[in-house]
Amino acid sequence: MRRVLIITYYWPPSGGSGVQRWVKFAKYLPKEGWQPVIYTPQNPELTTIDKTLSSEIPLEAEIVKRKIFEPYGIYRKLMGKNSSTDLKTLTSAGSDGGEVNPINGGGKSWKQRLSLYIRGNFFIPDPRVLWVRPSVRFLKSYLKDHPVDVIVSTGPPQSMHLIGLALSKETGIPWVADFRDPWTKMFYFKHLGLTSKSEAKHHELEKKVLDGASRIISVSPMVQEDFRKMTSTPVELITNGFDEDDFNQRVDLDENFNITHTGLFASDGNPDSLWKVLSDKCSEDSEFRRALRIRLAGKTDKEIVDSIHSAGLGQNLKDLGYQSHESAVREQRNASILILPLRKEPEYEAVLPGKLFEYLASRRPILGIGQTEGAMARIVRDTGSGIVYDWNEEKKIRAYIDLCWEEFKENELKDNSSDISMYSRRRLTKRLAALLNEVIIK
Repeated sequence: MRRVLIITYYWPPSGGSGVQRWVKFAKYLPKEGWQPVIYTPQNPELTTIDKTLSSEIPLEAEIVKRKIFEPYGIYRKLMGKNSSTDLKTLTSAGSDGGEVNPINGGGKSWKQRLSLYIRGNFFIPDPRVLWVRPSVRFLKSYLKDHPVDVIVSTGPPQSMHLIGLALSKETGIPWVADFRDPWTKMFYFKHLGLTSKSEAKHHELEKKVLDGASRIISVSPMVQEDFRKMTSTPVELITNGFDEDDFNQRVDLDENFNITHTGLFASDGNPDSLWKVLSDKCSEDSEFRRALRIRLAGKTDKEIVDSIHSAGLGQNLKDLGYQSHESAVREQRNASILILPLRKEPEYEAVLPGKLFEYLASRRPILGIGQTEGAMARIVRDTGSGIVYDWNEEKKIRAYIDLCWEEFKENELKDNSSDISMYSRRRLTKRLAALLNEVIIK
């Protein structure tokens, strides 16, 4: 069996299905003739860990952990015992604690503004950069006795790619860089408060990674197109997806009209028009008001909850907080409508939220709110799984809610039966394995 070294910060993951990406790849890679070797921090700064995903790690997987030094301890001593949270949340942009939308959110305290400046200009590309040199030294030694055929780095954090770049150069082992998100075209990049010198450094490192890899992997066709303009390295598309094993249990819908959102819900994606539509309909239809449940399963910014209460929908809100992946899937499958509001950032047009694919697998109607010609809207349209409207298309949103409500009352709210097999984790892993085979043959 061939061996692939996977360099990742999140293991086991704590975020959504995008961060779970490599757990699912690791689960199915042995069936494709590849043994996953996971290199990950022993003591990462994570506030939530989904332990239910540990059971999916195959017995063939080899896990290698090394301590990582991150600057939060020093920062805490300088700024006070709770101040490391400011730097941590501004570092992670919601992926491992704190606000979902800390970087481009408004109303920052002076500590947060200072944190953002430090994060953006003193730790490039991110605070995990301090782990790069120790990791390269360790892995060079490790690989002498435990050789691998291919190296894969997955980011963000983009420092993981710097480990892959240096290790590949020093060992000659082919290396694949997997970008779960863009780098300098990430929606919050412009909010980092970078000096011109720091911004130039980011672009320089990004170019080195793109040019130095044997292959680049993107999760979105629009990001793939952007990367192809920046490098001659082949850029492949392997999206996120869904695991059939997560959706093979029967789920009976309850008696409520559940409008459900799972995962991170950021304030800059607040669908005010939706809350107004639901509020107006509740005022007009007492039966709808009694049946409506707004179910939020995941980390939600306070502004979202406040907005729902301001719309008079507090009694209809069920804010469940962080949920395990298993629980989130149950919530998705019990939904009458799954809502997928996008962030109000122009760069977000290129993003494919990982939860989209699990929404597809849940076979419930999807109401997307955001860029109507973006990457997410194209898939929703192509699969016939729902509709995507702009944030301000209140009348169209109301018409869709009315339609789904009438079908719900008649017990005719239809499941989507379109072919979505191209997004299954098994099929996507086959494509990954084929790419790894090509890289070592070349």
